Amino acid sequence: MIEVKNISKTFDDGRTVLHDVSATFYTGKTNLIIGQSGSGKTVMMKSIVGLVRPESGEILYDGRDFLAMDPEQIKNLRKEIGMLFQGSALFDSETVLGNVMFPLMMFTSMSPAEQRERAQFCLARVNLHGADHKYPAEISGGMQKRVAIARAIALNPKYLFCDEPNSGLDPRTSLVIDELLSDITHEYGITTIINTHDMNSVMGIGENIVFIKEGRPGWVGNSRELFHSDNKDLNDFVFATQLFRDARSYIREHNRN
Repeated sequence: MIEVKNISKTFDDGRTVLHDVSATFYTGKTNLIIGQSGSGKTVMMKSIVGLVRPESGEILYDGRDFLAMDPEQIKNLRKEIGMLFQGSALFDSETVLGNVMFPLMMFTSMSPAEQRERAQFCLARVNLHGADHKYPAEISGGMQKRVAIARAIALNPKYLFCDEPNSGLDPRTSLVIDELLSDITHEYGITTIINTHDMNSVMGIGENIVFIKEGRPGWVGNSRELFHSDNKDLNDFVFATQLFRDARSYIREHNRN
């Protein structure tokens, strides 16, 4: 579990992006951060992983205050963290297998044979068979995301952070990625935090949703509760398209009957 308590962040130009934000992200659940562009959700995620340092507050990883850690403690904690970047961030000059083996080479004392075995296991877990020796440019965007997921779980992380995992993917492939992230989260008991604009993800795998509005916590709940929320800011954001407005109306009418 990761607990964010009363964090605030102001940049050098005087912009306060986070205002006393608190949230809880649960182990074994898909935790989503949503909000409009510029709402502060990306800064919030960067604060949690240490890419941005808040001026105040606490960030607790299973009770351990990240902001109070010394460099050695931070280094050890980061071994427990997996990252899935928006653009996959694969090494173009490395094969699929080499990309997944990279964190194992950097952070473990495994032998090359053990690294290869672990990497192949992770690739099999994301349903990538026979792609070991291909390069990123030779596979599709959806396959690249699956390689990135395999690399993110190679060290068997306790915490997994995903920045817009469905960016640039078609709806069918996005659904595959969502289901994969959800399955891995539940199977391995990971605290997964996903920063997303994808409303299909929100409705499909949103077990704990944190809505950020202008740098402040706006609403917290799950996908089922979201459909019945009377929070105007949340509704204006989520039901901005006719498709989701129609879906919400249908569900409410169905529940009344």
